[in-house]
Amino acid sequence: MANPDSQAFGVYVHWPFCLSKCPYCDFNSHVRHAAIDEARFARAFATEIASTAARTPGRTVSTIFLGGGTPSLMQPATVGAVLDAIGKHWTVAPDVEVTLEANPTSVEAERFRGYRAAGVNRVSLGVQALNDAELKELGRLHTVREALDAVAIARSVFGRYSFDLIYARPRQTPQAWSEELKRAIAEAAEHLSLYQLTIEPDTPFHTLHATGKLVIPDDDTGRDLYDVTQEICGLAGLPAYEVSNHARPGAECRHNLVYWRAHEYAGIGPGAHGRLDVEGGGRRATATERRPESWLMRVESLGHGLVTDDALTREERGDEFLLMGLRLAEGIDPVRYQAISGRPLDPERITTLTAQGLVESGGDGFLRVTPAGFPVLDAVVADLAA
Repeated sequence: MANPDSQAFGVYVHWPFCLSKCPYCDFNSHVRHAAIDEARFARAFATEIASTAARTPGRTVSTIFLGGGTPSLMQPATVGAVLDAIGKHWTVAPDVEVTLEANPTSVEAERFRGYRAAGVNRVSLGVQALNDAELKELGRLHTVREALDAVAIARSVFGRYSFDLIYARPRQTPQAWSEELKRAIAEAAEHLSLYQLTIEPDTPFHTLHATGKLVIPDDDTGRDLYDVTQEICGLAGLPAYEVSNHARPGAECRHNLVYWRAHEYAGIGPGAHGRLDVEGGGRRATATERRPESWLMRVESLGHGLVTDDALTREERGDEFLLMGLRLAEGIDPVRYQAISGRPLDPERITTLTAQGLVESGGDGFLRVTPAGFPVLDAVVADLAA
């Protein structure tokens, strides 16, 4: 997986609405029972795109990601309007990757063809499980059959598609996960995102877990499930290129690589985050108002929804570079780390972690976490950043 130059620039657009709120989800997603005024939101997206582009002139957009929420609840015309606004204010690369997240409940072949006509060339489907009872337990509104039908539609309409699964679910055994994962791989063309269930604060699952009504696999079983994931995907030609993402070589999600390689990206829409290199201001961390209606009014009155626009110190940038870059199988370039942070990595710490079998240095000069190190990645990053 070649590391592209530092000119990679991504645009993330957040559609904050869902049909229902999943009990494990802590994303900025909202349920509205009244109809959403999509035209008004499209105008606000265009306004925020214009104001963001004014701060970042001359960029060439290499990736666009429509996330959420459930972006596949948008009409294709709304998606088209957003993509048109991006193209109006920035140059868009001829080979731009344009990904749209979709839930199986909102997948229709005609709508997918509309997205493709609007400019989307990759979809990511939130399948989450291939077991009807466990889908219900996860709060999902679709069945396994509906999920596989959605994957088939994605396969027929788009050249590139991916889907997500959650593992380490309640009562899940390594054997059951092995069978489910093999079934998923048979449906996957080039990319799978496989997330270990985590209990996030302020979610219904957190409350159930705290009261003992939701029991997830213990740490040892969780590690076994992780190991099964690596083994089966590796044998199938879908190795992990990032902790939770597996792809055939060359089929990685280019937009997510923008994040993990610490490149520049714009965050558009309610609750979106960005990292922008502003002339005279260095790297800035941006975030917009999370509440959709408040974001809308803010954009309409101010031209943007920003509530955070902070200059990052070199130390903060270095820590982010480590935190994100070491998630990748390719690792990080220590020379680039020093250029970003203003200090080299501690060679003694690298020597100790190497002796422990947790990191290694490749012939390309990159420092990477070993398969043995990934299950304790947080500790490795904390050690190197200290």
